Amino acid sequence: MIFRAGSLKGLTSRMLPFADAASEGLPMAQLLRLSLFQVSVGMAAVLLLGTLNRVMIVELSVPAMIVAFFIAIPVLSAPFRALLGFRSDNHRSAIGWKRVPYLWFGTLWQFGGLAIMPMGLVLFTGRQAIDVPFIAELGAGLAFLLTGIGMHMTQTAGLALAADRADDETRPRVVALLYVMFLLGMLLSSIILGTLLRDFSELRLIQVVQGAAVMTIALNLLALWKQEKIKPMTQAERAAPRPLFRDAWADFMSGGDAGRLLVVVFLGTMAFNMQDILLEPFGGEILGLSVSATTLLTAVWATGALLAFGLAARWLSQSRDPYRIAARGVLAGLAGFSAVIFADPLGSAAVFFLGAAGIGFGGGLFAVATLNAAMTMVSHGTADRGLALGAWGAAQATAAGLAIFAGGALRDLVGAAAMSGALGEALATPATGYSFVYHLEIYLLFVTLIALGPLVRVRAFRKSTGPIGLADFPT
Repeated sequence: MIFRAGSLKGLTSRMLPFADAASEGLPMAQLLRLSLFQVSVGMAAVLLLGTLNRVMIVELSVPAMIVAFFIAIPVLSAPFRALLGFRSDNHRSAIGWKRVPYLWFGTLWQFGGLAIMPMGLVLFTGRQAIDVPFIAELGAGLAFLLTGIGMHMTQTAGLALAADRADDETRPRVVALLYVMFLLGMLLSSIILGTLLRDFSELRLIQVVQGAAVMTIALNLLALWKQEKIKPMTQAERAAPRPLFRDAWADFMSGGDAGRLLVVVFLGTMAFNMQDILLEPFGGEILGLSVSATTLLTAVWATGALLAFGLAARWLSQSRDPYRIAARGVLAGLAGFSAVIFADPLGSAAVFFLGAAGIGFGGGLFAVATLNAAMTMVSHGTADRGLALGAWGAAQATAAGLAIFAGGALRDLVGAAAMSGALGEALATPATGYSFVYHLEIYLLFVTLIALGPLVRVRAFRKSTGPIGLADFPT
Protein backbone atom coordinates (compact mmCIF):
# COMPACT_ATOMS: atom_id res chain seq x y z
CA MET A 1 0.00 0.00 0.00
CA ILE A 2 1.37 3.39 -1.03
CA PHE A 3 0.75 6.49 1.13
CA ARG A 4 1.09 9.98 -0.17
CA ALA A 5 2.94 12.48 2.00
CA GLY A 6 -0.12 14.72 2.31
CA SER A 7 -2.45 11.92 3.36
CA LEU A 8 0.08 10.61 5.88
CA LYS A 9 0.44 14.08 7.40
CA GLY A 10 -3.34 14.42 7.64
CA LEU A 11 -3.60 10.98 9.25
CA THR A 12 -0.99 11.96 11.83
CA SER A 13 -2.81 15.19 12.65
CA ARG A 14 -6.07 13.33 13.15
CA MET A 15 -4.53 10.63 15.36
CA LEU A 16 -2.48 13.07 17.47
CA PRO A 17 -4.79 15.94 18.43
CA PHE A 18 -1.94 18.27 19.45
CA ALA A 19 0.46 17.47 16.62
CA ASP A 20 -0.52 20.72 14.92
CA ALA A 21 -0.49 22.89 18.07
CA ALA A 22 3.09 24.02 17.43
CA SER A 23 3.84 27.07 15.33
CA GLU A 24 6.87 29.04 14.22
CA GLY A 25 6.61 31.29 17.26
CA LEU A 26 6.04 28.41 19.69
CA PRO A 27 7.75 25.12 18.73
CA MET A 28 6.45 21.89 20.23
CA ALA A 29 9.41 21.42 22.60
CA GLN A 30 8.92 24.87 24.11
CA LEU A 31 5.16 24.41 24.23
CA LEU A 32 5.44 21.15 26.17
CA ARG A 33 7.94 22.73 28.54
CA LEU A 34 5.74 25.78 29.07
CA SER A 35 2.78 23.53 29.88
CA LEU A 36 4.56 22.30 33.03
CA PHE A 37 3.18 25.25 35.00
CA GLN A 38 -0.26 23.69 34.56
CA VAL A 39 1.05 20.48 36.12
CA SER A 40 2.18 22.38 39.23
CA VAL A 41 -1.17 24.18 39.48
CA GLY A 42 -2.99 20.86 39.07
CA MET A 43 -0.86 19.35 41.83
CA ALA A 44 -1.69 22.24 44.16
CA ALA A 45 -5.39 21.91 43.31
CA VAL A 46 -5.33 18.21 44.23
CA LEU A 47 -3.65 19.00 47.54
CA LEU A 48 -6.09 21.76 48.45
CA LEU A 49 -9.31 20.17 47.18
CA GLY A 50 -8.65 16.48 47.61
CA THR A 51 -5.77 15.05 49.61
CA LEU A 52 -5.63 17.58 52.45
CA ASN A 53 -9.42 17.71 52.53
CA ARG A 54 -9.50 14.03 53.48
CA VAL A 55 -6.47 14.24 55.82
CA MET A 56 -7.92 17.13 57.83
CA ILE A 57 -11.36 15.52 58.23
CA VAL A 58 -10.30 11.92 58.88
CA GLU A 59 -6.80 11.88 60.36
CA LEU A 60 -6.81 15.31 62.05
CA SER A 61 -10.54 15.32 63.01
CA VAL A 62 -11.08 18.88 61.82
CA PRO A 63 -14.81 19.82 61.49
CA ALA A 64 -16.09 19.82 57.90
CA MET A 65 -17.15 23.48 58.18
CA ILE A 66 -13.60 24.57 59.02
CA VAL A 67 -12.19 22.40 56.21
CA ALA A 68 -14.64 23.95 53.75
CA PHE A 69 -13.55 27.40 54.93
CA PHE A 70 -9.87 26.56 54.36
CA ILE A 71 -10.60 25.22 50.88
CA ALA A 72 -12.55 28.38 50.07
CA ILE A 73 -9.83 30.73 51.37
CA PRO A 74 -8.00 30.95 47.98
CA VAL A 75 -11.18 32.57 46.67
CA LEU A 76 -10.11 35.72 48.52
CA SER A 77 -7.44 36.25 45.88
CA ALA A 78 -9.54 35.13 42.90
CA PRO A 79 -11.17 38.55 42.22
CA PHE A 80 -7.67 39.97 41.70
CA ARG A 81 -7.05 37.72 38.68
CA ALA A 82 -8.41 40.40 36.38
CA LEU A 83 -6.04 42.96 37.91
CA LEU A 84 -3.12 40.53 37.71
CA GLY A 85 -3.88 39.86 34.07
CA PHE A 86 -4.10 43.57 33.32
CA ARG A 87 -0.83 44.28 35.13
CA SER A 88 0.94 41.58 33.16
CA ASP A 89 -0.50 43.06 29.94
CA ASN A 90 1.09 46.40 30.76
CA HIS A 91 4.11 45.42 32.87
CA ARG A 92 7.15 47.60 32.20
CA SER A 93 10.49 45.86 32.23
CA ALA A 94 13.85 47.10 31.02
CA ILE A 95 14.30 43.85 29.09
CA GLY A 96 10.73 43.71 27.84
CA TRP A 97 9.36 40.81 29.91
CA LYS A 98 5.65 41.01 30.76
CA ARG A 99 4.49 37.52 31.75
CA VAL A 100 7.63 35.88 33.19
CA PRO A 101 7.86 38.15 36.28
CA TYR A 102 4.30 37.25 37.22
CA LEU A 103 4.95 33.58 36.58
CA TRP A 104 8.01 33.74 38.84
CA PHE A 105 6.40 35.61 41.73
CA GLY A 106 3.31 33.43 41.46
CA THR A 107 5.63 30.45 41.82
CA LEU A 108 7.16 31.95 44.96
CA TRP A 109 3.74 32.53 46.55
CA GLN A 110 2.66 29.00 45.69
CA PHE A 111 5.91 27.53 47.03
CA GLY A 112 5.71 29.53 50.25
CA GLY A 113 2.14 28.44 50.97
CA LEU A 114 2.92 24.76 50.44
CA ALA A 115 6.15 25.01 52.46
CA ILE A 116 4.42 26.20 55.65
CA MET A 117 1.18 24.30 55.15
CA PRO A 118 2.06 21.01 56.93
CA MET A 119 3.27 22.89 60.01
CA GLY A 120 -0.04 24.70 60.25
CA LEU A 121 -1.99 21.47 59.82
CA VAL A 122 0.05 19.55 62.39
CA LEU A 123 -0.91 22.17 64.98
CA PHE A 124 -4.43 20.73 64.87
CA THR A 125 -3.11 17.75 66.83
CA GLY A 126 -2.70 20.07 69.85
CA ARG A 127 0.83 18.95 70.61
CA GLN A 128 2.57 22.32 70.25
CA ALA A 129 5.16 23.56 72.75
CA ILE A 130 3.32 26.86 73.40
CA ASP A 131 -0.47 26.89 73.55
CA VAL A 132 -1.65 29.88 71.49
CA PRO A 133 -5.40 30.19 70.85
CA PHE A 134 -6.44 29.67 67.22
CA ILE A 135 -2.81 29.30 66.08
CA ALA A 136 -3.68 26.19 64.05
CA GLU A 137 -6.49 27.96 62.23
CA LEU A 138 -4.32 31.01 61.54
CA GLY A 139 -1.36 28.96 60.30
CA ALA A 140 -3.41 26.73 58.02
CA GLY A 141 -5.46 29.69 56.76
CA LEU A 142 -2.31 31.64 55.85
CA ALA A 143 -0.88 28.64 54.02
CA PHE A 144 -4.04 28.14 51.97
CA LEU A 145 -4.19 31.87 51.14
CA LEU A 146 -0.56 32.03 49.95
CA THR A 147 -1.01 28.91 47.84
CA GLY A 148 -4.20 30.27 46.31
CA ILE A 149 -2.59 33.60 45.39
CA GLY A 150 0.30 31.76 43.76
CA MET A 151 -1.99 29.45 41.78
CA HIS A 152 -4.07 32.35 40.43
CA MET A 153 -1.06 34.46 39.51
CA THR A 154 0.83 31.58 37.90
CA GLN A 155 -2.11 30.33 35.87
CA THR A 156 -3.25 33.75 34.66
CA ALA A 157 0.23 34.81 33.52
CA GLY A 158 1.08 31.39 32.09
CA LEU A 159 -2.05 31.14 29.98
CA ALA A 160 -1.59 34.71 28.75
CA LEU A 161 2.03 33.95 27.80
CA ALA A 162 1.01 30.86 25.86
CA ALA A 163 -1.73 32.80 24.09
CA ASP A 164 0.76 35.58 23.26
CA ARG A 165 3.27 33.24 21.68
CA ALA A 166 0.76 31.18 19.69
CA ASP A 167 -0.64 32.47 16.44
CA ASP A 168 -4.35 32.89 15.71
CA GLU A 169 -4.63 29.50 14.04
CA THR A 170 -2.92 27.41 16.71
CA ARG A 171 -4.03 29.32 19.82
CA PRO A 172 -7.11 27.15 20.56
CA ARG A 173 -5.04 23.96 20.30
CA VAL A 174 -2.29 25.45 22.48
CA VAL A 175 -4.77 26.26 25.24
CA ALA A 176 -6.24 22.78 24.72
CA LEU A 177 -2.86 21.20 25.39
CA LEU A 178 -2.45 23.34 28.50
CA TYR A 179 -5.83 22.19 29.80
CA VAL A 180 -4.95 18.55 29.19
CA MET A 181 -1.69 19.05 31.08
CA PHE A 182 -3.69 20.52 33.97
CA LEU A 183 -5.85 17.37 34.04
CA LEU A 184 -2.79 15.12 33.80
CA GLY A 185 -1.19 17.05 36.65
CA MET A 186 -4.27 16.48 38.79
CA LEU A 187 -4.48 12.80 37.84
CA LEU A 188 -0.83 11.94 38.45
CA SER A 189 -0.67 14.02 41.62
CA SER A 190 -3.77 12.39 43.10
CA ILE A 191 -2.27 8.94 42.52
CA ILE A 192 1.20 9.79 43.84
CA LEU A 193 0.07 11.87 46.83
CA GLY A 194 -2.62 9.36 47.79
CA THR A 195 -0.09 6.53 47.71
CA LEU A 196 2.50 8.44 49.75
CA LEU A 197 -0.03 9.40 52.43
CA ARG A 198 -1.58 5.94 52.69
CA ASP A 199 0.38 5.27 55.90
CA PHE A 200 -0.34 8.61 57.53
CA SER A 201 1.93 10.21 60.08
CA GLU A 202 2.78 13.79 60.94
CA LEU A 203 6.32 13.37 59.57
CA ARG A 204 5.01 11.85 56.33
CA LEU A 205 2.56 14.76 55.91
CA ILE A 206 5.40 17.28 56.29
CA GLN A 207 7.59 15.39 53.81
CA VAL A 208 4.90 14.99 51.16
CA VAL A 209 3.54 18.55 51.19
CA GLN A 210 6.95 20.20 51.34
CA GLY A 211 8.09 17.85 48.59
CA ALA A 212 5.21 19.18 46.51
CA ALA A 213 6.51 22.70 47.22
CA VAL A 214 9.94 21.78 45.86
CA MET A 215 8.34 20.21 42.78
CA THR A 216 6.41 23.46 42.23
CA ILE A 217 9.65 25.43 42.02
CA ALA A 218 11.29 22.87 39.75
CA LEU A 219 8.38 22.52 37.32
CA ASN A 220 7.71 26.26 37.04
CA LEU A 221 11.38 27.11 36.55
CA LEU A 222 11.52 24.64 33.68
CA ALA A 223 8.28 26.08 32.31
CA LEU A 224 9.33 29.75 32.22
CA TRP A 225 12.97 29.29 31.18
CA LYS A 226 13.61 31.23 27.91
CA GLN A 227 9.88 31.47 27.13
CA GLU A 228 9.72 35.23 26.67
CA LYS A 229 12.06 37.09 24.33
CA ILE A 230 14.25 39.91 25.56
CA LYS A 231 13.01 43.11 23.94
CA PRO A 232 14.40 46.25 25.60
CA MET A 233 11.91 49.09 25.90
CA THR A 234 12.40 52.17 23.77
CA GLN A 235 12.51 55.68 25.18
CA ALA A 236 9.04 56.38 23.79
CA GLU A 237 7.61 53.27 25.49
CA ARG A 238 9.13 54.34 28.80
CA ALA A 239 7.68 57.85 28.48
CA ALA A 240 4.20 56.68 27.49
CA PRO A 241 1.62 56.96 30.31
CA ARG A 242 0.67 53.70 31.96
CA PRO A 243 -2.92 52.60 31.18
CA LEU A 244 -5.32 52.66 34.12
CA PHE A 245 -7.08 49.50 35.23
CA ARG A 246 -10.43 51.23 35.52
CA ASP A 247 -10.16 52.38 31.89
CA ALA A 248 -9.26 48.89 30.72
CA TRP A 249 -12.06 47.35 32.78
CA ALA A 250 -14.57 49.85 31.42
CA ASP A 251 -13.39 49.01 27.92
CA PHE A 252 -13.85 45.29 28.58
CA MET A 253 -17.31 45.82 30.02
CA SER A 254 -18.25 47.90 26.97
CA GLY A 255 -17.92 44.80 24.82
CA GLY A 256 -21.70 44.37 24.92
CA ASP A 257 -23.24 42.08 27.51
CA ALA A 258 -20.00 41.44 29.41
CA GLY A 259 -21.38 42.46 32.79
CA ARG A 260 -24.50 40.33 32.55
CA LEU A 261 -22.49 37.39 31.22
CA LEU A 262 -20.13 37.54 34.20
CA VAL A 263 -23.16 37.54 36.50
CA VAL A 264 -24.52 34.49 34.67
CA VAL A 265 -21.15 32.74 34.95
CA PHE A 266 -21.01 33.52 38.67
CA LEU A 267 -24.53 32.26 39.38
CA GLY A 268 -24.19 29.17 37.20
CA THR A 269 -20.85 28.22 38.72
CA MET A 270 -22.29 28.63 42.21
CA ALA A 271 -25.22 26.40 41.27
CA PHE A 272 -23.12 23.62 39.78
CA ASN A 273 -20.26 23.65 42.32
CA MET A 274 -21.95 23.57 45.75
CA GLN A 275 -22.09 19.79 45.47
CA ASP A 276 -18.34 19.42 44.87
CA ILE A 277 -17.55 18.10 48.34
CA LEU A 278 -20.97 16.54 49.00
CA LEU A 279 -21.68 13.95 46.30
CA GLU A 280 -19.24 11.32 47.54
CA PRO A 281 -20.18 11.68 51.24
CA PHE A 282 -23.85 11.57 50.20
CA GLY A 283 -23.30 8.31 48.32
CA GLY A 284 -21.43 6.75 51.22
CA GLU A 285 -23.46 8.03 54.17
CA ILE A 286 -26.97 8.05 52.73
CA LEU A 287 -26.92 5.35 50.04
CA GLY A 288 -24.36 3.10 51.73
CA LEU A 289 -22.06 2.91 48.71
CA SER A 290 -18.53 1.61 49.11
CA VAL A 291 -15.42 3.78 48.75
CA SER A 292 -14.66 2.25 45.37
CA ALA A 293 -18.21 2.94 44.18
CA THR A 294 -18.17 6.58 45.23
CA THR A 295 -14.75 7.01 43.64
CA LEU A 296 -16.39 6.26 40.28
CA LEU A 297 -18.49 9.41 40.66
CA THR A 298 -15.64 11.54 39.31
CA ALA A 299 -15.41 9.38 36.21
CA VAL A 300 -19.19 9.50 35.73
CA TRP A 301 -19.23 13.28 36.13
CA ALA A 302 -16.31 13.67 33.71
CA THR A 303 -18.01 11.42 31.15
CA GLY A 304 -21.09 13.61 31.24
CA ALA A 305 -18.96 16.75 30.88
CA LEU A 306 -17.05 15.35 27.89
CA LEU A 307 -20.29 14.31 26.21
CA ALA A 308 -21.60 17.84 26.71
CA PHE A 309 -18.37 19.25 25.31
CA GLY A 310 -18.71 17.25 22.09
CA LEU A 311 -22.35 18.21 21.68
CA ALA A 312 -21.63 21.89 22.38
CA ALA A 313 -18.78 21.81 19.87
CA ARG A 314 -21.15 20.53 17.20
CA TRP A 315 -23.82 23.12 17.99
CA LEU A 316 -21.37 26.00 18.13
CA SER A 317 -19.82 24.97 14.81
CA GLN A 318 -23.34 25.37 13.38
CA SER A 319 -23.39 28.99 14.62
CA ARG A 320 -26.09 28.33 17.20
CA ASP A 321 -26.67 30.86 19.96
CA PRO A 322 -24.29 29.99 22.83
CA TYR A 323 -26.71 31.47 25.36
CA ARG A 324 -29.41 29.04 24.29
CA ILE A 325 -26.88 26.22 24.63
CA ALA A 326 -26.02 27.47 28.12
CA ALA A 327 -29.73 27.44 28.98
CA ARG A 328 -29.93 23.81 27.87
CA GLY A 329 -27.03 23.07 30.22
CA VAL A 330 -28.94 24.66 33.09
CA LEU A 331 -32.00 22.54 32.27
CA ALA A 332 -29.84 19.40 32.22
CA GLY A 333 -28.48 20.44 35.62
CA LEU A 334 -32.00 20.75 36.97
CA ALA A 335 -32.71 17.18 35.89
CA GLY A 336 -29.41 15.96 37.36
CA PHE A 337 -29.94 17.49 40.79
CA SER A 338 -33.53 16.25 40.84
CA ALA A 339 -32.29 12.71 40.18
CA VAL A 340 -29.74 12.96 43.01
CA ILE A 341 -32.47 14.11 45.41
CA PHE A 342 -34.82 11.28 44.42
CA ALA A 343 -32.04 8.70 44.76
CA ASP A 344 -32.48 8.73 48.55
CA PRO A 345 -36.21 7.92 48.82
CA LEU A 346 -35.88 5.48 45.92
CA GLY A 347 -32.79 3.90 47.45
CA SER A 348 -31.33 3.64 43.95
CA ALA A 349 -27.62 3.94 43.26
CA ALA A 350 -28.37 3.89 39.52
CA VAL A 351 -30.50 7.04 39.80
CA PHE A 352 -27.76 8.65 41.87
CA PHE A 353 -25.08 7.95 39.24
CA LEU A 354 -27.46 9.10 36.51
CA GLY A 355 -27.93 12.35 38.40
CA ALA A 356 -24.16 12.81 38.76
CA ALA A 357 -23.76 12.32 35.01
CA GLY A 358 -26.54 14.87 34.42
CA ILE A 359 -24.78 17.41 36.65
CA GLY A 360 -21.53 16.89 34.75
CA PHE A 361 -23.32 17.15 31.41
CA GLY A 362 -25.19 20.31 32.38
CA GLY A 363 -22.12 21.95 33.92
CA GLY A 364 -20.00 21.13 30.88
CA LEU A 365 -22.58 22.46 28.45
CA PHE A 366 -23.02 25.64 30.50
CA ALA A 367 -19.25 26.23 30.81
CA VAL A 368 -18.39 25.68 27.15
CA ALA A 369 -21.27 27.83 25.89
CA THR A 370 -20.71 30.79 28.21
CA LEU A 371 -16.95 30.75 27.62
CA ASN A 372 -17.54 30.79 23.87
CA ALA A 373 -19.85 33.78 24.33
CA ALA A 374 -17.19 35.58 26.36
CA MET A 375 -14.55 34.91 23.71
CA THR A 376 -16.70 36.48 20.98
CA MET A 377 -17.35 39.72 22.84
CA VAL A 378 -15.90 42.80 21.19
CA SER A 379 -13.20 44.55 23.18
CA HIS A 380 -10.92 47.32 22.03
CA GLY A 381 -8.54 49.94 23.35
CA THR A 382 -6.56 49.06 26.45
CA ALA A 383 -8.28 45.78 27.30
CA ASP A 384 -5.97 42.88 26.43
CA ARG A 385 -5.77 39.13 26.63
CA GLY A 386 -4.58 38.96 30.22
CA LEU A 387 -7.49 41.09 31.43
CA ALA A 388 -10.06 38.94 29.62
CA LEU A 389 -8.60 35.70 30.96
CA GLY A 390 -8.33 37.21 34.42
CA ALA A 391 -11.93 38.45 34.44
CA TRP A 392 -13.23 35.05 33.39
CA GLY A 393 -11.07 33.24 35.93
CA ALA A 394 -12.01 35.69 38.68
CA ALA A 395 -15.75 35.21 38.18
CA GLN A 396 -15.47 31.45 38.00
CA ALA A 397 -12.94 30.93 40.80
CA THR A 398 -14.78 33.29 43.16
CA ALA A 399 -18.07 31.51 42.59
CA ALA A 400 -16.49 28.07 42.93
CA GLY A 401 -14.77 28.94 46.21
CA LEU A 402 -17.89 30.46 47.73
CA ALA A 403 -19.96 27.51 46.53
CA ILE A 404 -17.62 24.96 48.11
CA PHE A 405 -17.65 26.75 51.47
CA ALA A 406 -21.41 27.33 51.39
CA GLY A 407 -22.10 23.71 50.47
CA GLY A 408 -20.08 22.31 53.36
CA ALA A 409 -21.30 24.85 55.90
CA LEU A 410 -24.99 24.55 54.99
CA ARG A 411 -24.85 20.77 55.04
CA ASP A 412 -23.40 20.85 58.56
CA LEU A 413 -25.77 23.53 59.91
CA VAL A 414 -28.98 22.21 58.41
CA GLY A 415 -28.01 18.62 59.15
CA ALA A 416 -27.33 19.41 62.80
CA ALA A 417 -30.62 21.28 63.12
CA ALA A 418 -32.52 18.40 61.50
CA MET A 419 -30.96 15.71 63.70
CA SER A 420 -31.71 17.76 66.83
CA GLY A 421 -35.40 17.70 65.93
CA ALA A 422 -35.63 21.46 65.37
CA LEU A 423 -37.04 20.96 61.86
CA GLY A 424 -39.59 18.33 62.84
CA GLU A 425 -39.62 14.58 63.14
CA ALA A 426 -40.07 13.98 59.40
CA LEU A 427 -36.81 15.77 58.57
CA ALA A 428 -34.73 14.25 61.37
CA THR A 429 -32.57 12.23 58.98
CA PRO A 430 -28.91 12.59 57.86
CA ALA A 431 -30.11 13.23 54.30
CA THR A 432 -31.78 16.54 55.17
CA GLY A 433 -28.58 18.59 55.14
CA TYR A 434 -27.57 17.23 51.74
CA SER A 435 -31.08 17.65 50.33
CA PHE A 436 -31.22 21.29 51.43
CA VAL A 437 -28.03 22.08 49.49
CA TYR A 438 -29.26 20.26 46.37
CA HIS A 439 -32.58 22.13 46.50
CA LEU A 440 -30.69 25.43 46.91
CA GLU A 441 -28.65 24.59 43.81
CA ILE A 442 -31.86 23.99 41.87
CA TYR A 443 -33.08 27.40 43.02
CA LEU A 444 -29.82 29.01 41.86
CA LEU A 445 -30.18 27.32 38.48
CA PHE A 446 -33.60 28.93 38.07
CA VAL A 447 -32.05 32.31 39.01
CA THR A 448 -29.36 31.66 36.38
CA LEU A 449 -32.07 31.05 33.79
CA ILE A 450 -33.66 34.37 34.72
CA ALA A 451 -30.31 36.16 34.31
CA LEU A 452 -29.78 34.38 30.98
CA GLY A 453 -33.15 35.50 29.63
CA PRO A 454 -32.14 38.92 28.25
CA LEU A 455 -29.07 37.37 26.61
CA VAL A 456 -31.05 34.70 24.76
CA ARG A 457 -32.04 36.61 21.69
CA VAL A 458 -31.48 36.20 17.98
CA ARG A 459 -28.05 37.41 16.94
CA ALA A 460 -25.48 36.67 14.29
CA PHE A 461 -22.44 34.76 15.40
CA ARG A 462 -19.36 34.34 13.34
CA LYS A 463 -18.95 30.73 12.38
CA SER A 464 -15.83 29.11 13.76
CA THR A 465 -13.05 28.61 11.27
CA GLY A 466 -11.99 25.40 12.91
CA PRO A 467 -13.22 22.67 15.26
CA ILE A 468 -13.84 23.48 18.89
CA GLY A 469 -11.16 21.87 21.03
CA LEU A 470 -10.50 21.35 24.69
CA ALA A 471 -9.35 24.94 24.73
CA ASP A 472 -12.98 25.92 25.10
CA PHE A 473 -13.08 24.39 28.58
CA PRO A 474 -12.45 26.95 31.32
CA THR A 475 -9.24 26.39 33.28
